[in-house]
Amino acid sequence: MKRFALVSTMVIVSLTVLFIYWKFSFTYSEGYRAGLLQKISYKGNIFKTYEGEMILSSIRSNANVAIASEKFFFSVPDKEVALQLEKVQGESVVVHYVEKNGKLPWKGESNYFVDSVKVNISPLPGRAIQ
Repeated sequence: MKRFALVSTMVIVSLTVLFIYWKFSFTYSEGYRAGLLQKISYKGNIFKTYEGEMILSSIRSNANVAIASEKFFFSVPDKEVALQLEKVQGESVVVHYVEKNGKLPWKGESNYFVDSVKVNISPLPGRAIQ
């Protein structure tokens, strides 16, 4: 009976550890998103995290106005990346993100975590590169 209890406890602990890893550490997907960086802020009641919002445009009109768009909400765990994002608010940027299956309150409000940013240097119609 002791052996059964020991094996059962080990199986339960192993499954719990695997679930926690899968939920909070396993990278479900990663990739790049390009769009207009609308907002980056440092917020939270107990755990302060950097949170951002981008507008991803799928269709543009001739006047360079986004007709069909969606918002991409993300968290930024690295303060240096957050400071880079603060400098380019309102600009067209490309961010690299990783998506986790779950989130912990001290890591951010989103399942998407941005770890790098580049300013999109391709000019939009009617806009000069500076």
